[in-house]
Amino acid sequence: MTRTARANFLFPFCCACCASSFAFHPFRCACDSIHRMSTSPLPVPASTTAMATSTSPPTTALGIAKKPSAVLGFIAGGVAACGAVTITNPAEVIKTRLQLQGELTRQVPGSKRIYTNFAQAFVHILRHEGIRGIQRGLGSAYMYQILMNGTRLGLYDPIKYSIHQVLKTDPTKNNNLVNIAAGGTGGVLSAFLASPLFLVKTRMQSYTTHEASRVGHQHYYRHTADALNSIYRSEGLRGLYRGVDASMLRTGTGSSVQLPLYDIVKQKLTKVVGLENGAICHALSSLISGFFVCVVMNPFDIVSTRMFNQAPDPRTGRGGMLYKNPLDCFIKTVTTEGVSALYKGFTAHYLRIGPHTICTFVFMEQARKVLDRYMHKT
Repeated sequence: MTRTARANFLFPFCCACCASSFAFHPFRCACDSIHRMSTSPLPVPASTTAMATSTSPPTTALGIAKKPSAVLGFIAGGVAACGAVTITNPAEVIKTRLQLQGELTRQVPGSKRIYTNFAQAFVHILRHEGIRGIQRGLGSAYMYQILMNGTRLGLYDPIKYSIHQVLKTDPTKNNNLVNIAAGGTGGVLSAFLASPLFLVKTRMQSYTTHEASRVGHQHYYRHTADALNSIYRSEGLRGLYRGVDASMLRTGTGSSVQLPLYDIVKQKLTKVVGLENGAICHALSSLISGFFVCVVMNPFDIVSTRMFNQAPDPRTGRGGMLYKNPLDCFIKTVTTEGVSALYKGFTAHYLRIGPHTICTFVFMEQARKVLDRYMHKT
């Protein structure tokens, strides 16, 4: 197997030449380095040369006749997401606290708030809690990213392949509806699997020992394993999956929306603005499309955060004390705090999702190179 073929097999979601991709499109610019490999002096079989010079779409990430490997995608995606979350976790901590601030209380004009904006919140947490405070929940965030993004990245092409098989359509041809369905399905499945870790991450990020910085209900856990064990003992498996429906809505929506938006923005930047279809264009496309993804996803994110962080019913020790389900949370939030409450923490959310996507791509490329070298040796 040639290096080009191995790269396309290992990272099928990384190729831009099919004009479509997984919801997090910056991975597509990996195709530049993959295609550069094909110009190397390594021998290329005649069948591969014929395919490369054909006018039909190449058999790559997003159009493959052979079922792709979910395991290798899981490894690369999980490692890349962990690298990215190390950088973006502070924004996630700030977002969580801004979303919980003033929960189910009417905002009185002139009343003092602990956190007023992203910059003030960052300085406040750093001053009173130090680096540990601004990176709170990082351990559970690593585990969440490995399971959630690893699953989502690893399953995207296999799901896409299966949809083509069911519909009896050509997997080498781009189909936006199939891409959206595959991205959304992968997002929902990954959100379900990783929901207990999202629950723990949210609770650990909202917790603080500094009394003047507290917002929302405070859950104390020594570490991720202690949190999972404590929740399971007191609330059972149902407690670990509290808010899973809101999480599935959040991640499924985000995964589905980002795909068409990224394509539209990238097309405008290349054809109207005249940018070269390269790293700068991909980064700008991620940042611009990420803004609109946040607009769509932030209300679901608010509901997820509050469902996860609410205290259990004091009478039974189980269930949620504030919200019965995502719809109940949505209605209570809007009726008590107004529609604007659905966009609490929006700036922090955007400052997290844009850089996280770009950083994931950068680390994804490095993971791809390491795995490519490993496969070349074997």
